[in-house]
Amino acid sequence: MSDRKSAVPWRERLTSPLTWHYAGFALMLVLVIGLSIRLGLDWAATNGRSTDALAGKQVELKALDMETAPLRGLDKRVEESRAQIKAFYSKRIPPNYSTIATRVGELQVKSEVRLSRLQYTQGPAGSDLTEISLDAGITGSYPQIMRFLNSLERDQNFFVIRTMALTGQQGGMVSLRLRVSTWLRPADAAASGLPATPEPGKTATEPTAAGKEGE
Repeated sequence: MSDRKSAVPWRERLTSPLTWHYAGFALMLVLVIGLSIRLGLDWAATNGRSTDALAGKQVELKALDMETAPLRGLDKRVEESRAQIKAFYSKRIPPNYSTIATRVGELQVKSEVRLSRLQYTQGPAGSDLTEISLDAGITGSYPQIMRFLNSLERDQNFFVIRTMALTGQQGGMVSLRLRVSTWLRPADAAASGLPATPEPGKTATEPTAAGKEGE
């Protein structure tokens, strides 16, 4: 009798709306906890990937910044370079052949050396400049020759000493074979009438105008 009485309340409890309400609440609670855990894991993974992506973009941006740094202000530097080249041409490039010959003669007298077999020739015309070569024998004492060479290198006209070769020495006097280069603008070089510079190992052709060769 007691078993029947105890069995009835359990069946009533199982079929009671309140029991189902508790069961549903527990199921929802488990589901919410599971979803919260899953959401937390997904958020952590997404946040980690976002951090890595952001760091990668920052590295790319820094590398791009370093690559483009030399190009900043390039237009300004180009204009400055053009202005410097123009100033160099106006100050250091002789205006004509006569200026070169006159200046070499002045330096010869000032240093007290003697130039012989003096000859000027011109190389192929360039887009901006044409090389003018001076070949000569130079004789003098060692200090005199050094004064002449130093004067050439420091002169406002742009001279470059190409070669020097000892050809003789006697009684304190030294003889050298000297080749010096300077430059003219192509139009000025063409107007000078200088013969072409011979290839290495060949001799220059005779000058085409007086004053192109002297002693």
